[in-house]
Amino acid sequence: MRIAMVSGHASPLAVPGGQDAVGLHLHVAEQAAALAAEGHEVRVYTRRDDATLPDTVPTDAGYQVWHVPAGPARPVPADELLPHVGEFGRWLAAHWQRAGWRPDVTHAHFWLSGLAAVHAGRRTGTPVVLTYHDLGSAYRRRPGGREPAGRGRIGYERALGRAVDRVVVQSHDELGELVRLGVPRARLALVPSGVDERLFAPTGPAAPRVAGRPRLLTVGPLHERRGVQDVVRALPGVPGAEYVVVGGPPAGSLPADDVARRLTALAGSCGVADRVRLVGAVPREELAAWYRSADVLVAAPWYEPFGRSPLEAMACGVPVVGTAVGGITDSVVDGLTGDLVPPRDPRALGTAVRRLLADRVRRFAYATAALDRVRVRYSFRHWAEQLGTVYAAVSGVGRLAPAAA
Repeated sequence: MRIAMVSGHASPLAVPGGQDAVGLHLHVAEQAAALAAEGHEVRVYTRRDDATLPDTVPTDAGYQVWHVPAGPARPVPADELLPHVGEFGRWLAAHWQRAGWRPDVTHAHFWLSGLAAVHAGRRTGTPVVLTYHDLGSAYRRRPGGREPAGRGRIGYERALGRAVDRVVVQSHDELGELVRLGVPRARLALVPSGVDERLFAPTGPAAPRVAGRPRLLTVGPLHERRGVQDVVRALPGVPGAEYVVVGGPPAGSLPADDVARRLTALAGSCGVADRVRLVGAVPREELAAWYRSADVLVAAPWYEPFGRSPLEAMACGVPVVGTAVGGITDSVVDGLTGDLVPPRDPRALGTAVRRLLADRVRRFAYATAALDRVRVRYSFRHWAEQLGTVYAAVSGVGRLAPAAA
């Protein structure tokens, strides 16, 4: 099957090197790789943000990246890309019509890419699948209840849900949000992302640690909604444990980072400065060693559409204590692969972590169940097969011929 993936502001080529490695860039790269590994012909279309970029870049994973001229050839914040979406869509339609390569299905990532994909799809007769990743309507449920950036975003998201052939959602929480938004339930397909089991596995080297000191780990950008400050506030209730945060800017840039400085100050005021370590961004191939070095992965976001790090930790055989939000409530089975607590509740978080650290047998049981769950439900192959089923349903390609009468 020929698959076009549209990711206007998040190029998969941006994955190597740092804090983008946990975002949309990485999702697109991994999905393209998983589909290519199953024999699909995959092209990823992203906006040209540098005049020196080649038109096409082949990747070692077997898919191609195409740079689309839409707007200025320089970095532009996603919130400012709406005026260039039409140009992006027109280029796609013209390219597919003249190049002799038209996709069987187009999968757009994020609402802006969805607009471009629908524009091109209607002109070429190409079915369109959309993954939102982050919904504007969900901003109202976040702390502060602020409106999302991007003029008219919620209205566009509602209209897109009715215009595309299928919406791929990553969690039951997102599914419910879209139904409330007015997207027909029949258009929604629940397909959670997969985990690269070749990279994330329980065997292999582990990052060094202090002997005899339990290690708590959080992996991800230093955004306020990630809840890292709640873990720091919980740490006085977990005597003796160290808390390591992997992610954010590179280590050399941490002293100048506002969030990192606030976390360091908070650790001091909580009396745990000697037990909090900010590592900064690390190469993706080194992440598994950090996961394997931990006794517990702590994921305490206030809002989380999917939640990648809990699954990566589970694939490394590490139990999880997480907040009961978004996709974490799907990936972490409370009392089986980890423990879930309310968001923004440091006391509950500290209690759950302390009890789990004190119970070696339960940690082992959680780790074993977590590993099994990833292998059964979240492998790359399972992810690609589920996506292939969705693509076949909207395009007719790959369906079995009806039996003879």
